[in-house]
Amino acid sequence: MQDPFYHKEKRRKKARMLDADAWLDSALFEFWNSIGRGYQRIEDFFHGFRLRGVKRLIVEVISDGASFTAIGAVLMLALALPAFQATASGRVNNANEISVIFLDRYGTEIGRRGIRSDDSYPLDKLPDYFVKATLATEDRRFYDHFGVDVVGTLRALVNNYAGDNGTQGGSSITQQLAKNLFLSNERTWERKIKEAFLAVWLEWHYSKDEILKLYFDRAYMGGGNFGAAAAAEYYFGKKITDVNLAEAAMLAGLFKAPTNYAPTVDLAAARGRANLVLSNLVDAGFMTEGQVAAARRNPATPIDHASTVNSPDYFLDYAFQELQPLIAGTRSSSFTVRTTIDPVLQSYAEDAITSVLREQGEQYDVSQGAMVVTEPNGAIRAMVGGTDYGKSQFNRATSSLRQPGSSFKPFVYAEAIETMGLKPTSVVSGATRCIGDWCPRNYSGNSVGNISLINAFAQSINTVPVNLSIQTGRQPIADLAHKMGVKTDFEVTRSLALGAASLTVLDMVNGYTVFANDGLVTPSYGITRITTARGDVVWEPDLTTPHERVLSEQTVAYMNQMMRAVVTSGTGRRAGIEGVPAVGKTGTTSDYRDAWFAGFTGNYVAAVWLGNDDYHKTKNLTGGLLPTVAWQKFMAYAHTNIEVKPVFGVDFEPKPFVVAEAEGDAAANQVERPPTLKPEAAIKLLDLADALEATLKSVGSGSQVAALAVTAAPAPAGL
Repeated sequence: MQDPFYHKEKRRKKARMLDADAWLDSALFEFWNSIGRGYQRIEDFFHGFRLRGVKRLIVEVISDGASFTAIGAVLMLALALPAFQATASGRVNNANEISVIFLDRYGTEIGRRGIRSDDSYPLDKLPDYFVKATLATEDRRFYDHFGVDVVGTLRALVNNYAGDNGTQGGSSITQQLAKNLFLSNERTWERKIKEAFLAVWLEWHYSKDEILKLYFDRAYMGGGNFGAAAAAEYYFGKKITDVNLAEAAMLAGLFKAPTNYAPTVDLAAARGRANLVLSNLVDAGFMTEGQVAAARRNPATPIDHASTVNSPDYFLDYAFQELQPLIAGTRSSSFTVRTTIDPVLQSYAEDAITSVLREQGEQYDVSQGAMVVTEPNGAIRAMVGGTDYGKSQFNRATSSLRQPGSSFKPFVYAEAIETMGLKPTSVVSGATRCIGDWCPRNYSGNSVGNISLINAFAQSINTVPVNLSIQTGRQPIADLAHKMGVKTDFEVTRSLALGAASLTVLDMVNGYTVFANDGLVTPSYGITRITTARGDVVWEPDLTTPHERVLSEQTVAYMNQMMRAVVTSGTGRRAGIEGVPAVGKTGTTSDYRDAWFAGFTGNYVAAVWLGNDDYHKTKNLTGGLLPTVAWQKFMAYAHTNIEVKPVFGVDFEPKPFVVAEAEGDAAANQVERPPTLKPEAAIKLLDLADALEATLKSVGSGSQVAALAVTAAPAPAGL
């Protein structure tokens, strides 16, 4: 029997649960009723604002319009975001991105590199008929639209649908500029959308005239030319300010498809396009039919680029690379560069290499050669990087790494003389000394005993420089070579004394220039001045920096005497020139893959390399054969009709004016090198020409120009 107290407590809990359930039901009921009453009151409140008829229609339209506007704004923002990112990055398309005109040492153009562009002409200086021809053909409503020509775009769509290419494009000039500045040439809807937004951005930030000027400067016009000014110079050999109506029409016709309408590609198509541009001028009301009639009868004719003089292309490639760090940070994209190249010496160097290979290359199974010529002050006067630039643009003078063989020995002997106090008459050991398992051999195969330093050098004995390198250490020899101007890094091996290092022809010239310049380092250089297309000077060399001395004058004198012995009685006798103190050193690798001669006179330093691009062996070609012949041939040419300078330390009396010898009919047909000015006189004339040109640009009236010309006419005294 259960406890009565237990039953009583159970009934009490059940009553409390029933009370809680009743309270919850009542609360929910009251809550939903209150919501209903609140909604009814709100409905009653807004019922007073209910519209009917026209008023309701207007409100619905506004409401839906606001909704669609919000949706459209989000969509437009999504589409515009990529275009805004392009402008926010600050990057624009560069046409690779500079244009360079190269001049020789006398100021004559010798070639160009990079793209051709010219932004030096303001809009108001361009011919009015050229500007109108462009607007009539590309964008007649340019000054009326907001960046996107809606009417022109619709017309282009209709014409395209009808299969008519039309005479005008659908893109406005601002859109074309946006594409040139920020976008690629891919034909997609995404690019067209970006182009439209960027066009509007350009219109917000630039005036119409500024946009048109940028368009004329940045548009590609075929033949590697960017901008109308560069195209006028390239196609017609004229400044853009001097083109006639026919030429202006042809230029204006290039904007649509320069690769199709370039006069150098298809002259008939270019003239047909120019005639269409003339019709556009008339249709747009810019000119009358009578005004364009003469241009129709006398269409433009481009200049013949095939008749241009050959350029020193290998040198121009080298100079273009050297130019890059000198113009870093410069905002301009068009430059004029005056170089050190001498066109006469360049032609002599090219002839020396090609003629020797043509005459005897097959006999020795050698097909390629290179030569670099500088003055003792480092100015590069000639550079031959191969036999045919059209077939191979690889520059063997600056980029090909070949072993110099015995032509490296001057660095070994110079280090020995500097540190060991030797003289040319000093007697040294020529006995074979092995370094580990490597035992050097002489070219003849015979060993020698004691021998004078000068005889060992002249006869190119191998055991002597190896023995000297053991005494001085090989690393000091490598360090000296780098101090003297060898820029290429090479491995320091036990056979370094015999030239087992990979160097360039330019490296060898740099090193030998120290001997020619009394022991002072004079690095080679090919650029003397850089200016923008507007004439602003970007860079000039610092002529006040003193040259570092790396060899004593005594060492230089001894080395020059020893290198003179190479030419007079040693392995380089074929390099001798009557009346000229020629000195140098031959070099041959052990497997006959490379043959060298590097040397100098009081006037010029030159190094010659002959070999094969695929490294196959020649037929026993040594440095004392064809390289010395080519070197001698060039130097004989180069020293005609000039003052022959002495070589420091060499007891030699140069003849004042040397004429290169020739035999038979060659003597009668030889063209004598014209007399040249002294360097000081040439520099004065060049400075005078620069000053005259700068002054003429700043002079306004013709009378002032005439007066200035009369004033500048007398030559400076002493020239």
